[in-house]
This record gives sequence, C-alpha cells and structure tokens, in this order.
Amino acid sequence: MTAKRPFILGLTGSIGMGKSAVAAMFREFGVPVFDADAAVHELQGPGGALLPMIEAAFPGTTGPQGVDRPKLGAAVFGDAEKLKRLEAIVHPAVGAMRAGFLEDSKDAALIVFDIPLLFETGGDTRCDAAM
Repeated sequence: MTAKRPFILGLTGSIGMGKSAVAAMFREFGVPVFDADAAVHELQGPGGALLPMIEAAFPGTTGPQGVDRPKLGAAVFGDAEKLKRLEAIVHPAVGAMRAGFLEDSKDAALIVFDIPLLFETGGDTRCDAAM
C-alpha cells in the first residue's frame, strides 16, 4: 500500500495578481501554505543562512540588515551569468525549505505552494495542479 500524500496546489502569478490574498484565504481554512517569497526573505534577511555565500559571490551586497536588495540587483540584473550564480545559491536553499515544509505537512489533505516563479523554475512538476 502506498502512503497517502497531500494534494499539492501550485499558486503562481506576477506581482499584484492576488497571490497573497488567495494564500490568506487558504490559510483561513487551515490549509498549510509554503510562501517562497517569505522563505527568500528569511534566507537573505538579518542573520540569514545565505548571507555568507551571497557576500562571497557578490562582495558588498550584504550587511547587518541582510541582503541590500538595490546593491544585489545592480550586481546581477542585466548579467545572465551572475543571475544564474545567484539563483544557484538561492533556489536550492528555498527547495530545502519547501521539502521540510512538505514533510511537516504530510498529513494534510491539501497544501499550497505559493511560488511566483513556479513554471520558470520547473516547480509545477512537483504540483498536482497549478493556478
């Protein structure tokens, strides 16, 4: 007999499309929601686990408050190679957090992955449906 797992719904879209409002509705009904943006902010905020790696790859882009987003943006945007280097640091760490969330939520009937770049990162392949 195979173990039952939650139905995974991917929630995606651009800025201002209502992802946060929809995610809040799911939370109100007790559905566990993984928020990829919140994970990134945790990893890159004050004391964040990724700060040493980001600073090593992009010197001068972090400080006591975490990643200095304007400085990091200036360092990577417009340079595909540097953006790939940053993504190689960030995406695996977010994936590990998502895996931990999935393990913690394994008894739920439904979980939501709120991931803005769901299709761009191939995350839709780990979902049963996406909206």
